[in-house]
Amino acid sequence: MGGRATRFSERLDRQLRIPGWRQELLSQARVGVVGEGDLLTALVVTGAAALGLNRLTVVAPALEPRLLTAARRLNPDFSLAHLEGWCTHPAVARVFAGCQVLVDLSRYGLATKILVEAGRRAGVPVVRALITGSPEALEARFLTCVPGRETRELAEVVPGFSFPRPAPEDAALALILAGLALEEVKNRLMGRAAPGPLVVLPAANRAAAPGKPLLIIGAGALGNMVALGLVWSGLDRLVVMDPDAIETTNLNRQILFYDAVGQSKALTLARRLQELYGAEAEGRVEAYTAATDLAPYAAVFDCVDNFETRVILSEACRRQGTILVSGGAGVEAGQVVVYHPAEGGPTPAELLGLQEIVAARERQEARRTREACVYQPDPAVIMTNLIIGGLMVRAGRQALAGLPPPPVFYERGRLAA
Repeated sequence: MGGRATRFSERLDRQLRIPGWRQELLSQARVGVVGEGDLLTALVVTGAAALGLNRLTVVAPALEPRLLTAARRLNPDFSLAHLEGWCTHPAVARVFAGCQVLVDLSRYGLATKILVEAGRRAGVPVVRALITGSPEALEARFLTCVPGRETRELAEVVPGFSFPRPAPEDAALALILAGLALEEVKNRLMGRAAPGPLVVLPAANRAAAPGKPLLIIGAGALGNMVALGLVWSGLDRLVVMDPDAIETTNLNRQILFYDAVGQSKALTLARRLQELYGAEAEGRVEAYTAATDLAPYAAVFDCVDNFETRVILSEACRRQGTILVSGGAGVEAGQVVVYHPAEGGPTPAELLGLQEIVAARERQEARRTREACVYQPDPAVIMTNLIIGGLMVRAGRQALAGLPPPPVFYERGRLAA
């Protein structure tokens, strides 16, 4: 039993470091999900397993088997009750008895009405995440319905048709919505949530596959999400660069590394993309430096976790005329900034003031050296990485289509351009 507790703590170490974090509330909670056989449902289920939400009841016609395998292998304590079918009768909602939060990922109105009524009767919130619209004009909609505090906005997240039917998907929106849904579930279970506004986010243009591959620098949590989102978007010629090896503490958010502790991040991520999705992916076990040639790539996705590399990369992309999609993710906040050579303007490092931060750190180098023995890794969770990863994929598609997007900032469930 002691060994199991040790593994539990080690895998979830990065989120257990968050001040006030209550993992026991997550691991003991029951969460009900109504979904479909789509990316959004699969991402919520896999993300829940990585987060340590151990008791899920899911009503959906199918669950994507590749991500379901990842969910089960990421978290040996993960318990999934899957009712294969659609939520088209109030009796189906009985399977959610005892759930503290309900998550509605459906795209037909009857399920939403059944779940909202079930939430009202049980006195539990319903977290609603929806991809809606036509293939040419998709958008994400997100809202939490709290019993006794229903608003007119609820009508904005009820589909116009009652029963299941084929519906388009969008990989970037699925990543963003999965992150928002899991963040809201976590907050509700920990008693931290306040009713939030309706979130509406249009999808980006679907860019044609460029003639050159895309470079992902950093194969950690953001790298996992960006790589998946690009492959699901049909942009599957990728080179992944990272010098590091996988650690057990990565597994609360780096979902494709479930059985590869000790192996190369770059090589493992590339291999998984090849095996699972037939991607043309190459891994390189090396760090990005100022000498790295960017000419072979149509765009660079900056998924690194240190400011020094991000400054060097920003300067190199401007010098070499390469599109740069730069993302950063913390525990509850993050940002995506794009540099497009055709537009010019400030680089991500300049816009975010990273040079000044790096300069200040250099002035404190002696102190940091003395304190190295008490270094503490930064906390990290899967939700912000899902959201920022999805926003990076969305921004990258826009940039590759010739429409450079504005910076996007995320903080505590809210998005702002």
